[in-house]
Amino acid sequence: MRRPDPVLRAALAIGLATGAYAVSYGVLAVAAGLSVAQTCAMSALVFTGASQFAVIGVLGAGGSAAAALAPALLLAARNGLYGLALAPVLRGGRLRRGVEAQLVIDESTAMARAQADPHGAHRAFLLTGLSVFVCWNAGSLAGALAGEGIGDPRALGLDAMFPAAFLALLWPQLRDRATRTAAGVGAAVAVALVPVAPAGLPILAAVLGVLPGLRALRAAAPTDDPADAA
Repeated sequence: MRRPDPVLRAALAIGLATGAYAVSYGVLAVAAGLSVAQTCAMSALVFTGASQFAVIGVLGAGGSAAAALAPALLLAARNGLYGLALAPVLRGGRLRRGVEAQLVIDESTAMARAQADPHGAHRAFLLTGLSVFVCWNAGSLAGALAGEGIGDPRALGLDAMFPAAFLALLWPQLRDRATRTAAGVGAAVAVALVPVAPAGLPILAAVLGVLPGLRALRAAAPTDDPADAA
């Protein structure tokens, strides 16, 4: 018997967990005044949960669509950074790369970066991205149709699914001192800014952890100086 494919299994598990949380988005989106069609269109076209929740949070509080746009764009900006990291992973011409870029999200980026070779990274990226896309949109539709009958899923603790899954994906990346340094400093910056900064800004500011991470990487790199070798 063939052994289960660990990448495929992880991609499906992430997709199912994300789909379950998407139900809460559908419920809250309809409660905020969006139609079923609008709710599903946002999931298919925007396809970034943090931005979608930011939009319905502002709309649900009585804000305008223009007011909801700023925090949504701020939270989505991190996907641009992910795109830079995944540029070597995407394949084909501009059209294919543009289509695959729609799948650049937290989960697909983490899965791709956890692989040891480019082929495995591309496969993990596609499997995870497609799994999350299908499950997220299916969950959004189910939640929108269910309406307010489910109540607020955050009371059931379903909002912990995203950070828990992402931490599980991040852990294999912490293989060396430089990566651990970058992650630790980035986390400290984000936590320090959470009480005082607008939503989304702490996540973007966490990229500052790259600077001490690069310094640690250079310090650990072997020198090519012949005098040192002697």
